[in-house]
Amino acid sequence: MTQRRWFVTGTDTGVGKTLVSSAMLSLLAASGLRAVGMKPVAAGLERVDGAWQNEDVEQLHAAGNVDAPLALRCPYLLRAPMSPHLAAREEGVRIELPPLLSAFTALSQRADAVVVEGVGGFCVPFGDDLDSADLAVALDLPVILVVGLRLGCLSHALLTAEAVRARGLVLAGWVASVIEPQMLSPEANLQTLRDRLGAPLLGVVPHLATPDAAGAARHLDLRALRATALALA
Repeated sequence: MTQRRWFVTGTDTGVGKTLVSSAMLSLLAASGLRAVGMKPVAAGLERVDGAWQNEDVEQLHAAGNVDAPLALRCPYLLRAPMSPHLAAREEGVRIELPPLLSAFTALSQRADAVVVEGVGGFCVPFGDDLDSADLAVALDLPVILVVGLRLGCLSHALLTAEAVRARGLVLAGWVASVIEPQMLSPEANLQTLRDRLGAPLLGVVPHLATPDAAGAARHLDLRALRATALALA
């Protein structure tokens, strides 16, 4: 893959973006590449061994093999588990593009592959005049969409794909994440998405009893991303 940088978004929050991003990093690292994950903005901290941590940021770090500083991996680390623009407002913080782009550039210089995980869905607000879609456009990366398989996911997935393309970005692929094991007609829903999303399916991650990067990686195939990488080279 010539270009090894991707922006991972989802149909909503809690659909498995971090698990899929971590699985991608696990595969990339196992292939011999220097792989690092970036969570540009994270909202929601918990106290672990006397230090404040964000679970998503830590999972991405554990899955990669580049020991980059936290300030690069997550330039904006916010305490409250709410929409970033609200969490930032509570702390008197203004989320701006330049620090995010600078951190991404620095990570790109340290690694062969960078997986950037967005926040929640594609258009989550960062402030009055900035959202996660704006960040994706500024980074100009191919997008991977994580679709949480549950009732309502078809519209969410198709609308997100439409929003991605409306901003001039490439939908490089998508991953189905089984978040509701009891969902009716899962295969029919998957086929509908195959027919309508217009991008390769990179894998179906089942509902794992113990979700971890290595376990999820067994259900992904990133080879379809090569065509997009060559086209963008």
